[in-house]
Amino acid sequence: MDYLIKATAFQGTVRAYAIQSTETVEEARKRHDTWATASAALGRTITISTMMGAMLKGEDKLTVKVEGDGPVGPIVVDSNSKGEVRGYITNPHVDFDLNNKGKLDVARAVGTSGNISVVKDLGLKDFFTGQVPIVSGEIGEDFTYYFANSEQVPSAVGAGVLVNPDHSILAAGGFIIQVMPGATDETIGGIETKISTIDPISTLIRQGRTPEEILALILGEENMKTHERMSVQFTCSCSVDRIKNAIKSLGNKEIDQMIEEDGGAEAVCHFCNEQYQLDVDDLNALKQA
Repeated sequence: MDYLIKATAFQGTVRAYAIQSTETVEEARKRHDTWATASAALGRTITISTMMGAMLKGEDKLTVKVEGDGPVGPIVVDSNSKGEVRGYITNPHVDFDLNNKGKLDVARAVGTSGNISVVKDLGLKDFFTGQVPIVSGEIGEDFTYYFANSEQVPSAVGAGVLVNPDHSILAAGGFIIQVMPGATDETIGGIETKISTIDPISTLIRQGRTPEEILALILGEENMKTHERMSVQFTCSCSVDRIKNAIKSLGNKEIDQMIEEDGGAEAVCHFCNEQYQLDVDDLNALKQA
């Protein structure tokens, strides 16, 4: 079962999150039939967005959109404070040869120019929106830039996805390390050194390393304190009732047109690819008297 942990380190001057997201990314892959490079792009975005959702409280939620100039098109992910996440990639059938580092060429798929935006619904009248340009298309580096520039929190963000020859997900996971006021230069330098020398995050997950062990590798077990463990999963809020309400809001004229021209209605959820079929009787029942 996928899960994430929240931790602090060095007397609360460092905040940290780590996640194992293999099953969650595999669920997204199956639902959207993503090919390997697209799976890595979507999987990294889902992994990071799930940890960002865990930073929220109560009923708060957020939407992440990665809009690069690459062939996969926009990637959209919703997450909340409860470990629930859903997402899609516009063009799932994108795959390339490995890049010169022997890794899936996510930057080529996403593109190296464009924007990342984060919209937070914190239950207030206005939403919080942050937007930054894409700096590399590798996703992790782009979110590192987002935190530093949009939220003014120096952060290190890592996310990785390994794909089997049959396109299923072998391993997926990530971390976010954030430096709070009061962190010493020695602490920051030590963390930077560790991150640059440990194995890639997806390799660590494949080796069976837990989120706790991954943070311990970066922060030192003696320095960190784990505060919460939260299960995470791909969860969509779509339902036949929501589809019916959306159609109902179109009005009788539009509904009559659906009946006459199509003899019913079909709706597909962008986020989970679930299909909903409504017949003529269903549509007639939605008309307002």
